[in-house]
Amino acid sequence: MALKVLALAGDGIGPEVVNAALRVLDVAAKSIGLRIDLTEDLLHGAAWEKYGTFIRPQTLALAHAADALLVGATGGPAWDHIVVDGGPQEQDGLMKLRHELDAFACIRHARSWDALLEQTPFRADRIRGADIVVMRELCGGAMFTQTRGIETQADGSRRAFDLNEYSNNEIERFARVGFEVARRRRGKVVSVDKANVFIAGKLWREVVEEIGKAEFPDVELKHYFADNASYQMCCQPTVFDVILADNLFGDLLSDQSAAIAGSLGMLPSASLPDLPQAGRVRGTAIYEPVHGSAPDIAGQGIANPIGTILSVAMMLRYSAGEVDCAAQIEAAVDAALNAGNATRDIGGELGSGAMTDAIIAQFRAL
Repeated sequence: MALKVLALAGDGIGPEVVNAALRVLDVAAKSIGLRIDLTEDLLHGAAWEKYGTFIRPQTLALAHAADALLVGATGGPAWDHIVVDGGPQEQDGLMKLRHELDAFACIRHARSWDALLEQTPFRADRIRGADIVVMRELCGGAMFTQTRGIETQADGSRRAFDLNEYSNNEIERFARVGFEVARRRRGKVVSVDKANVFIAGKLWREVVEEIGKAEFPDVELKHYFADNASYQMCCQPTVFDVILADNLFGDLLSDQSAAIAGSLGMLPSASLPDLPQAGRVRGTAIYEPVHGSAPDIAGQGIANPIGTILSVAMMLRYSAGEVDCAAQIEAAVDAALNAGNATRDIGGELGSGAMTDAIIAQFRAL
């Protein structure tokens, strides 16, 4: 079997962390006899500088032909002011990919690491053992609405709007993936909304409840208002398993969950077009760290590569079906941290390359 991977390093620290993760992918794939067919291309700012577009049609064609995309990071001050014709998906190369590939189900995994408990703002006894997946709906809601704009009123004042809209079909397919993820973990789902004030939240709650009762009766389902979910994640993070949230709330809660891990640089993600009950994901999935491009440290070799390396583990789990190899990468990260290896954002002094070396060494030793 071969896994067709398109690597899009992007901007800022993206090339550094993607190169690190590709090293781990190469070692892991060879250990199980998995052939990686690798193609590389430019995305967002890097693509704009060379081609005058955030993503080329040729890159989109490569993406559709791939099993998995490995993305570093996109954006930066040099390109943030650029506005092109079209909806929100046209303003960002990564958003365009999510839209084109319909990678609507984003899995963002945050766990506590014993070696990093003192690097978090929590008491160790509060977060030890915390292991949370925040599922973010990625292709709808206020982030992707076409109903948006700024209007000048008759009195000269300006009115801005972004419609937070969801159809029942969008919610249904997302809920199914979320429940399936929970079924593979501890079987508990918290669905997040603001059904007390938003009509879209009312539909969200109704549809998630319907899918849970009809198709996943073995999974425990609770509903939290978004503000309460955020509060409870601070007070008792260990009680959460899988959190289902729309595009906006999922963005906020997944970043908050990074505090449990000790750094945003520790968080991986997988954005899937589906999740069958068994076997590999059908279609092209996107794997990327949750952090941004961090232009202030780009090129210094100090970026934390762990979020991207753990994204490679998710790639092997979901797009290759190599669950054991994925678990071995995760165990290697844990062992490397326990041995005292750490980058600057998590209290250490190692650069990206040395941190990657330590993880590879632990992988080979397991």
